Amino acid sequence: MPVTLVPAQTIGSDRLDMGFDRPSKARASSSPKIDYDGHFREAVDRLHAERRYRVFADIERIAGGFPQAKWRKPDGGTREITVWCSNDYLGMGQHPEVVGAMTDTAKRCGVGAGGTRNIAGNNSPLVDLERELADLHGKEAGLVFTSGYVSNQTGISTIAKLIPNCLILSDAFNHNSMIEGVRHSGCEKRVFRHNDRGHLEQLLREAGDRPKLIAFESVYSMDGDIAPIEAICDLADAYGAMTYIDEVHAVGLYGERGAGIAERDGVMHRIDVIEGTLAKGYGCVGGYITGSAVLCDAVRSHAAGFIFTTALPPAIAAAARASVRYLKRSKTEREAHQRQAAQTKAALDAAGLPVLATDTHIVPVMVGDAELCKAAADHLLEHHGIYIQPINYPTVPRGTERLRITPTPFHDDARIATLTTALVETWDTLDLPRAGTIFAAAAE
Repeated sequence: MPVTLVPAQTIGSDRLDMGFDRPSKARASSSPKIDYDGHFREAVDRLHAERRYRVFADIERIAGGFPQAKWRKPDGGTREITVWCSNDYLGMGQHPEVVGAMTDTAKRCGVGAGGTRNIAGNNSPLVDLERELADLHGKEAGLVFTSGYVSNQTGISTIAKLIPNCLILSDAFNHNSMIEGVRHSGCEKRVFRHNDRGHLEQLLREAGDRPKLIAFESVYSMDGDIAPIEAICDLADAYGAMTYIDEVHAVGLYGERGAGIAERDGVMHRIDVIEGTLAKGYGCVGGYITGSAVLCDAVRSHAAGFIFTTALPPAIAAAARASVRYLKRSKTEREAHQRQAAQTKAALDAAGLPVLATDTHIVPVMVGDAELCKAAADHLLEHHGIYIQPINYPTVPRGTERLRITPTPFHDDARIATLTTALVETWDTLDLPRAGTIFAAAAE
């Protein structure tokens, strides 16, 4: 039987609306008008009032010129500057082998990954990268995520969820990504005082025989201190706990092959899950976990943050793998990095600047006030062409605001001298507290 088409104008409004009633004009006009943008404006205004509003400088890195960059000023002008706070700790983001691997793979495979792995399948460079990372940490398997933040948030939450009645023991100074992973797990948690072995043991003892996961970092990036990894492993063994370590500020930088502090200290085999990033020491982007094959398979199969996220593009994966492979065999960059970090600390300390003593490459220069910290950063950029992003609350506790300096192998002695002179002039101009004063105030 032929189908009779009904002209649109003859169809009743109820059929046009698929059976739903249209809101009456009277009802719509009587609805109160809500100032949604006003809520957002108030939220931003609160940050301004607390001197916590963040301003991001418009910076363009110069290929082959690291750590030099171009600063596009608010007035439209451009100035060449020196970046002193990059997390590209070794300058690997511009290493010829890394750049070459990326461009060659992009020409061969294109730019994007084509979707999630669930939809588009694994791309071969990504599979090779995961094998490279597993080998780096001496584990059976690796799993790559789109960022270090996602690998922590998704990894911790998924692992803990899959363990019935799991208790998470988390270091008080853990990164926000780890805190969010703990929160999203829905598991009970206990926070132990930072690097406090005695407090951790007390909490482990109180937990009894229930399953436990200890989550901590190797290098804490704001204070530059290091976790007592061996002691934590001893406690984990004694009380039947799993260990999850974040090595994001250590991979590529420490250890015989750049696997991090756990490798350097000879305890890598004692850690159940090692998490890292490809965005700092390796100069690319992405995050990962490594562990047993069954653990990684369980996370791969259950983690929404992995399953429903587009995979890293093949070119990025190839670049990251090239960086990991290079730093496995080359110690030159690590040695130069440690040397220049030590020289920077010595120069700033000799100038009477309030440098927080650390055992790592992190060089915190303490200010102790959010507004002054921002003023110091602005002064350095505008008057000296030196870029150091201010670190304020909530990244660090109130009263411990600082400039976080991260020397690289490319910050040579001349640049260190220039930085020292610029910081001294800035401290004099703004009348900032010197060494001793700021530490005493922070301790009160």
